[in-house]
Amino acid sequence: MEAEHQYLSFRLGEETFGLGILAVREIIAYGGVTDVPMMPACVRGVINLRGAVVPVLDLAARLGRAPCTTGRRSCIVIVECGQAPEPQVLGLLVDAVNAVLDIDAGKIEPPPSFGAGLRNDFIAGIGKVDGKFVILVNLEAVLNVPEIAAMAGDVN
Repeated sequence: MEAEHQYLSFRLGEETFGLGILAVREIIAYGGVTDVPMMPACVRGVINLRGAVVPVLDLAARLGRAPCTTGRRSCIVIVECGQAPEPQVLGLLVDAVNAVLDIDAGKIEPPPSFGAGLRNDFIAGIGKVDGKFVILVNLEAVLNVPEIAAMAGDVN
């Protein structure tokens, strides 16, 4: 097991989050999102990524927060999750991308049992970097496609 792990850090509102860098394929500027009717609030729409239709999730809304308000620093982080032969490619709308952080495994605490305002399964851990916290996102739980699809059934 590696002693150090790399995470892409990004902002949602005033908080800093991190995603394991191995799941990140690329980062693109926000734009060109086509609205799709009858989708849950956390699905912003779809984009055309080099000929492929890629769903875009508003990560803040998926985490139970107010939806992202897009600005000049808003980005779509293209991630890949799931197993071969058919990994799922999705875009995550975030307020701003910061940097790639190296967080030593010893500086990552397990998710808190209460507090943070998030579902516990959405948090892989809390990293400590330069005296500040980085909430590490459990991508597999957040991008649970059957759960998101079930949410679409709840839309009236």
